[in-house]
Formats: sequence, structure tokens, C-alpha cells
Amino acid sequence: MAQPCSSSSLIKQIGSLSLTLRKESLAETHPPCAERCIDVLTRLEEVTTTVVIGDEKTEDKKTTTIMNVSILEKTQAGKYLTKAIKSFNRHKRTATTTDMREKWDDATQMSTRMLTCWKAAAETETTKKVKVTEKKKIIDPSHGLPKSAALYRNRLVSQKKELYKDPPALPPAHITILDDESCSPPKRNDKTKVLTFASTSSCTNLIKDFHPNVTPEEVLRVGSFGGTYFRNISSAVTGISYKSSQVLQDTVDPEWIAGLNKATMLTSSTYRANINKHKVKCGGSLGMWESSGWISDVDPYGWFQWYCRFYRGRRCSDDERQISRWMKSAGAKGRFRSQLCNKIIAANDGKNVADVKVSPVIRQTLTHWGLEITDNILELHRKRTGK
Repeated sequence: MAQPCSSSSLIKQIGSLSLTLRKESLAETHPPCAERCIDVLTRLEEVTTTVVIGDEKTEDKKTTTIMNVSILEKTQAGKYLTKAIKSFNRHKRTATTTDMREKWDDATQMSTRMLTCWKAAAETETTKKVKVTEKKKIIDPSHGLPKSAALYRNRLVSQKKELYKDPPALPPAHITILDDESCSPPKRNDKTKVLTFASTSSCTNLIKDFHPNVTPEEVLRVGSFGGTYFRNISSAVTGISYKSSQVLQDTVDPEWIAGLNKATMLTSSTYRANINKHKVKCGGSLGMWESSGWISDVDPYGWFQWYCRFYRGRRCSDDERQISRWMKSAGAKGRFRSQLCNKIIAANDGKNVADVKVSPVIRQTLTHWGLEITDNILELHRKRTGK
């Protein structure tokens, strides 16, 4: 059980053990070993657990965790433990003996028990802090960016949002609209359909690599987001409720959506996979995006709202972050783009780029990011990877 020690020493211990667990569970430098993982888990449990004497007469003893929100945020222990559980399950599936499968199962159970305990402690702490805040009459303003993770979590919970990250990551700081840097629409290559945007101070470094090939209008017209993107929402980031009619007016050009059935293709409160171009469901919830810290206060609907406004010429202090997100997903080395290119090559040696049977979910995801895999993009991928 944990011995009394300074806060900094405790954080250092937990952080070190969490990193060790991550390395052992991923088995990057050696074959996976359940015994080593269990040993690290045992030490981690000892460090984060203390004994409380319940009744001096009966000498009843209870264990309690010393984990709190601050330690979780500083050490990322919860994040590493969650990833370790996934690795343990994977190792269990590939284990060749019953004994090894049982040991990986033990590691999973230990991790799950600790994670459950930590989450409960974090929730209890957050609840107590909110109650104290209420007593002091220091409440979260109804509008504006949340001032702390605890208050942000309270907003998300009150709105019954998914807590993909708990505690949630705070949204970006207030975004500034650069009124003096508005731009003309992008230029488009007639052959490749690739878009090229003008460079400004808001995105000087990354703009040269930002080349979607599907316009916002095309994203909406082919069928995307299950028809729900511009539905009415309550934003945990801003504390404001938004009406679809006003958001559409502020975000898209009227001709982009002329003739579309708004109720089914744009503002539906019910996700319908058959609305999507590839007839599959993909993507996360608004709560997932918000609790991950991805949503800004100027684009409370998310990346695609930013893309619509960027395409129309608006520039803001959030442009580089949003382009960076696109690069990681749909850029030249982006994970979704690379995954789909590899799957197309594996399926038919790249001879039929448009074969929709190859990963329709990734295709739909890339549509939401403004990208369609073409012969040109596949050729660029081949040159980069040598495939």
C-alpha cells in the first residue's frame, strides 16, 4: 500500500510506472510478457492505494485510492491504462496456451478494477468541487468558454453528452476572427479537382499542404453526417444553444444547399446511414468532439463548419490547428487517407480506385474531411510509400 510521500514524488512514481506499463503492454522492443505487465500493475496499485482504519475496536480495514483529477491529468495514467487494456486483450487473442490467456485475462481484470476505482474517485472529487463552488456562489457563467475542466465536465454532463475523455480536455482558447485577412475562394485544378487556398498570416506554414478535393457543397450534396450536421445543438464549449436555420445562414452559401431536403440531409436530429454517400455510419458524437478538446468557440459544430467558413474566405487564429487536424487525417500522410490507399492497393492493386466495396466507412469518413481518393492521389501515395 502507498506510503506517505510528497505530492511531486507520488506523481513521479505514478508517471514512471504508467510509462513502463505502456512500454510493456505495447511490447515495442521485446515479446509481450504478461508476468512483467502484472508486476507493473501490482506496483501501480500499491502506489495508488492506501489503507483506512474503519473501526478501531474491530480493526476493520478498508482500502481507498489516492488518485485524483490532478494526478490523472499530470501523469496520463488513466489514458495509458485504457490503452494497456486494449493491448492485453489483443495479446490474449494471440496467446498460444491456456495459461498465457489466463494471465492476460488477470492483467485485464487488474487494470479494469484500477481504472474503475480511479474514475469513481475523479467523479467524486469533481462533484465535491462543484458543490463547493455552488456554496460560494461562484458558478459557471451560462455563456463563454469554461474556466476549468471540472466546470466543463459539469456542462457536458448536464447536456447529457458523451464523455469520450474524462476529465475532458478544455477547448482551445478564444479564437480571433481576422477581419482584415478575408480571402477569395480557392482555385481548383480542373483535372485533379484539388483545391489550393491563398496563404495568409493565419496559416502560413501549413497552407501549402492543405489540398482537399471535395468542396463543402459537394460534401453536403453527396450525403454526409447522416443528415444531422446542422441540427439544433447546445454547445458545451460556448454554453449557447444554436438553431439550425441561423447556423446554416452563417455557415454556407445558399446555392450550396439549394434544392436539398434540409430536414433529412442537413438538420435531422436522427442519424440515417442511408443518407450518406456510402450508406454507412461513421464519425463520433458532438460530446466526443467536445470532450476531446477539438471544438472551438467560433465553430461550435466542428471541423466541417470551419472548412465551410474557410472555403468562403474567413480567416481566424484557429486555421493552423484545423489544417493540422486535416493533415493528420486526410493529408499526404494522414491516417485515413493512407489506410484507404493501402486497402485499395491490396484489394485490386489500385486498378479500381472507385471500388466502393473497399472500406466504405473510411471513404465516408474522408468525404467528411473533404477528400476523395482518386487515381492521382493513389499515385502520389505509391510514390511516397514505394508500394
